[in-house]
Amino acid sequence: MFWFILFFTVSIILVLGNNSYQRAYFVNSSNTVIGSFYKEVNAWKGYLSLNETNEKLAQENVLLRQQIQNLLQADTSADTVHIVDSIEQGRYSFIVAGVANNSIHLKNNYLTLDKGAQDGIEKGMGVITSNGVVGFVVQTSKHFSTVQSLLHPDTKISVTLDSSEVFGSLVWGRNIDPRFGMVRDIPNHVQVKKGEKVYTSGYSLFPAGIQVGEIEETGITSGESFLDLKIRLSTNFSNLHHVYIVKDLMVNEKQALEELTENNG
Repeated sequence: MFWFILFFTVSIILVLGNNSYQRAYFVNSSNTVIGSFYKEVNAWKGYLSLNETNEKLAQENVLLRQQIQNLLQADTSADTVHIVDSIEQGRYSFIVAGVANNSIHLKNNYLTLDKGAQDGIEKGMGVITSNGVVGFVVQTSKHFSTVQSLLHPDTKISVTLDSSEVFGSLVWGRNIDPRFGMVRDIPNHVQVKKGEKVYTSGYSLFPAGIQVGEIEETGITSGESFLDLKIRLSTNFSNLHHVYIVKDLMVNEKQALEELTENNG
């Protein structure tokens, strides 16, 4: 066997060394095999580094969302006096966090995030994704925080319709599919249509203009003066990995003024 392998190897070397066609064919074949091998190795390396890649993308999204929010707050129309720069510009900042736990099929659904008090997370902060609204922070520890999901019957978010700009409340019920929500308290004289977009109004914990969903069903009556709308939520709660925690830099000033007004009323 040893001599066979030796002679076979020598014959291969002689053939490749004295015949340019076989030598070129052998080199090309070797390159194909090696190239395929490295392609598979790189594919596995890419798969194993997905978490790191996603984290970098999430951080980049935070910067982009901050820039977009600043642009939205700076009204550039010719008929507007530019006084927002000193008040609204930079009102919100965003902190990226990973989802450590999540529920969508319980009566009361919550999330656990991998950022806590040491990261600047506080109770009452809104939580969003790049696609829509998630909920708001209810508890924090040093390294983690819990979020009351939009898929919770006690969660209520102020929203507005795209065409009419009327205000309503986005809620979720225990018997509703986690893909859908309800917008309540819409005056029944308002003309709405299926597919119309729904956005945050800016009256709650979230900046104005964040899309929360699209109208799926209209004409659901809710008393004589109001109707309800079924909407398909923009946020896919079954596939949450990274979220953005909204920090309103003026929330304390706003709350203090509102409490003072109530006490003097």
